Amino acid sequence: MNTDPARIPVIIGTGQINDRESQYDSLELMLQALDAADKDAGGGWIARLDSLAVVNQISFAQLGNCAEKMVERLGITPGHVEQTPHPTGESPVQLLHEAANRIGAGEISVAVIVGAEALRTAAARAKAATGEKHDALRARARPDNPTLLMRHSMVAPTDLYPVYENATRAAWGQSLAEAQAESGTIWAGMSRVAAANPTAWIRKAQTAEAITSADADNRPIAFPYQKRMVANSSVNQGAGFIVTSLALARAAGVPEANIIHVGMGAAAHEAASILKRDSYSDAKGMRVTIEETLKRNGKTVADIDHLELYSCFPCIPKMARRILGWPVDKPITAFGGLTFGGGPIGNYMSHAIGSMVDTLRAERGTALLFANGGFATHFHGIMLSTEPFPNAVFPHDYDCNPQAEALRGPVPPVDEGYEGPATIESYTVFYNRDASPRMGSIIARTKDGARVLAHVPATDTAMIDFLTNGQVEAVGSEGRTAMGETGLIHWHAG
Repeated sequence: MNTDPARIPVIIGTGQINDRESQYDSLELMLQALDAADKDAGGGWIARLDSLAVVNQISFAQLGNCAEKMVERLGITPGHVEQTPHPTGESPVQLLHEAANRIGAGEISVAVIVGAEALRTAAARAKAATGEKHDALRARARPDNPTLLMRHSMVAPTDLYPVYENATRAAWGQSLAEAQAESGTIWAGMSRVAAANPTAWIRKAQTAEAITSADADNRPIAFPYQKRMVANSSVNQGAGFIVTSLALARAAGVPEANIIHVGMGAAAHEAASILKRDSYSDAKGMRVTIEETLKRNGKTVADIDHLELYSCFPCIPKMARRILGWPVDKPITAFGGLTFGGGPIGNYMSHAIGSMVDTLRAERGTALLFANGGFATHFHGIMLSTEPFPNAVFPHDYDCNPQAEALRGPVPPVDEGYEGPATIESYTVFYNRDASPRMGSIIARTKDGARVLAHVPATDTAMIDFLTNGQVEAVGSEGRTAMGETGLIHWHAG
């Protein structure tokens, strides 16, 4: 373990900003969050920064490298300045981990991690300029040469996470009603946390029934997810936190009760394309990340007083809680989740870390934070505590993907033009804003075990109904594929 206080990483300040008036762009929100974190830590830390790391943002692409712009605005010259290549959900935890490693190695003394999204401001300005609604998430995924998934309209997170939801439901032997009830219970719990958290975006507790029941304000998005079950990216939020050494924190007079120790962590990932993964009913990278994070800190689930499970869509915390053996009705967030706390694309976990620091300061104890990025692609876990971690060693290698790779099964090949009998592996149905079905997409396995992606047109009402009515589990059912008039492989029942 690290015994030199100058090499023990701690969090000493956090800041969270909600811009409900849509006044600011992402850079301004980052600067405000950093200022708030500096005040929380007692002030004077910005001028002492050795490292400034920014979570990339999508709201204002024209801003370019916000990390470089921040140091220019602040008039500082930290030796380490970076912006993540992409705005993925695990980024804040990874950046915290890297800052802790650098402090442990004696490379830096004071670091800040910060990020923000101003999608509400971006949308308002785009509408004022063009009169049209702007979807920044989908605008990023329109290349000249679309992939097979893109040709089947499987582009954004709301299109792809349902593949895991439907596959896990079938693997766990749940009925549609049982799976939706589990989602409702978890999401209702997060809404209660958000309602009590002054930094959350939506501060109204919801019942499980309100979350899973369809109504005019809770339209279906992609089966089986409805509006109140998905990440809420329509926010203007910024958050950041300051990491330093225990020695510097004490020398600066930071109250002991405000010092939060950083524990060890782990990370792993899945293949970038979901078509190149071994399974949709689990994620080996998730399992290894969670188990290794606990193991490296010498902790068990019984030692966890507070938990943050990434919650962009229900399938992620559902899988994670099963790895932990965490009860369905026990809190899984300090911030409020991505639906109610707010879902600022890659920066959610900065808010979660800020709220977890607040929780630890108030209630004491030990916390596990689990982050997810991409399309169930990148996983990163870490622990925080009001007490030192006896086993903690910094720096340490957090990459545990070789262990995850050893657990993975063979990945089936993709047969883009296959026509013939096949079995549904997973699927979803997409909806228009008026709640009418727009189309369905099915990932199926051929008789030889290859994967094929198949289209279900909205006009095939019988198949759409079969996929969504919950009377018979669609995963595992048989059908056949054939080339359709649109140039896409279509699915046919029976």
